[in-house]
Amino acid sequence: MDILTIIGMFLLGGVASWIGIRFIFNTRYKNIIKDAEAQAEVIRKNKMIEVKEKFISLKGDLEKQVNQRNARIQAMESKLKQRELQINQRVEELQRKKNEVTSTKESLDAQIEAVEKKKAEMDKLHKQEVDRLEALSGLSAEEAKNRLIQSLQEEAKTEAASYINEIMDDAKLQANKEAKRIVVQTIQRVATETAIENAVTVFHIDSDEIKGRIIGREGRNIRALEAATGVEIIVDDTPEAIVISGFDPVRREVARLALHQLVTDGRIHPARIEEVVAKVRKQVEDEIVETGKRTTIDLGVHGLHPELIRMVGRMKYRSSYGQNLLQHARETANLCATMASELGLNPKKARRAGLLHDIGKVPDDEPELPHALLGMKMAEKFKEKPEICNAIGAHHDECEMQTLLAPIVQVCDAISGARPGARREIVEAYIKRLNDLEQLALSYPGVLKTYAIQAGRELRVIVGADKIDDKETEQLSADIAKKIQDEMTYPGQVKITVIRETRSVAYAK
Repeated sequence: MDILTIIGMFLLGGVASWIGIRFIFNTRYKNIIKDAEAQAEVIRKNKMIEVKEKFISLKGDLEKQVNQRNARIQAMESKLKQRELQINQRVEELQRKKNEVTSTKESLDAQIEAVEKKKAEMDKLHKQEVDRLEALSGLSAEEAKNRLIQSLQEEAKTEAASYINEIMDDAKLQANKEAKRIVVQTIQRVATETAIENAVTVFHIDSDEIKGRIIGREGRNIRALEAATGVEIIVDDTPEAIVISGFDPVRREVARLALHQLVTDGRIHPARIEEVVAKVRKQVEDEIVETGKRTTIDLGVHGLHPELIRMVGRMKYRSSYGQNLLQHARETANLCATMASELGLNPKKARRAGLLHDIGKVPDDEPELPHALLGMKMAEKFKEKPEICNAIGAHHDECEMQTLLAPIVQVCDAISGARPGARREIVEAYIKRLNDLEQLALSYPGVLKTYAIQAGRELRVIVGADKIDDKETEQLSADIAKKIQDEMTYPGQVKITVIRETRSVAYAK
């Protein structure tokens, strides 16, 4: 009984607890729902307000865009109206011009028709006049026209030749005067030395006893010296002198200095000779470089490549037709600078080109190229300026002259080489050159005799008066001059004088 009571009470208490908890839960649930609904209402109202504000803002923007678009449309409509108005005016104007052109064309057609009629009448009258003239002269119109053309051509040729000769004579006179003034003034302002290089060097000794020591036992010393230096040592009966012979001045100088050191030292034997020659050769190379530097400093030529400086120094031991090449280069450089100053050009560039114009003669290995073109290639290799390279390559007309510097170098090279005493020629070569001059002129038809005078500086050509007229003599002199320029080599210039004379001979008996 007690257990049942307890269980019943326990069930009763559980039911009561469940009812209480459910009541509390329902009450709290209702409160939460009310709060949520209140918050939702507030949020809804806020959102409605935001939506309305955004709608109002978007509506304002759309109205603004619509207004702007309407304004643009109105502006375009007004432009279109103006364009339409202009087009209408243009159409009216074109129509008016078309009407004017039509009326003008009709007027022109009428005028053309009238002109054609006049032309036909004139042609008819002209034909009648030509027929009448042909009948009177006995010549057809074509023959008369050809005769008139021939007459006018001959007259025009004569007048043109006379006019051209007058202009050329005047130009030559003025050019010769100015050229002579500049050349003479240039030569007078440049001091020159006359020096002829020989193929031998004389080495002086104190006594003839030294000759035997130089020859050595069975000639071994002199053979060793000749083998080491590449020259010929001539020991003869000439008192107190030994002759060193060789075409290369550098070798002769090495041999001379080596002999001097050997004789001074007194020890002369093959081993010592080779040692001294090697030492002297090094000294000569150093002297070559020093000579090149001194030359460039004396002339005020700066910025040369070291190899070009060495080549300038080697010019001291080279000669051209007996003229020392370094002396010739210095002289040409000074002449170029002076002449460039007279002509208003850059004297520094002219002096540089004049100094380097013959460097193609310096290299030991001599290729097939002419020395002017070889010198131009060497200058280009060592970064010389194009006008300097062109002046070097063109001073013997072996390439085209591109600047005024080239003819200046050519002229000054000729002045330096052609002045009296500067160079020498072998007699046979000199005679052959004069014979070639005369034979070249004799090869032209109508030439009777030729004479080369003034050491080949003037060529007088005597022609037959019955074979060549006066006009042809001028052309003949020009042709001979051009052929000499193209086919012969000569210093300076050659004057060609063509002589034509008529002789009338009668005898009184």
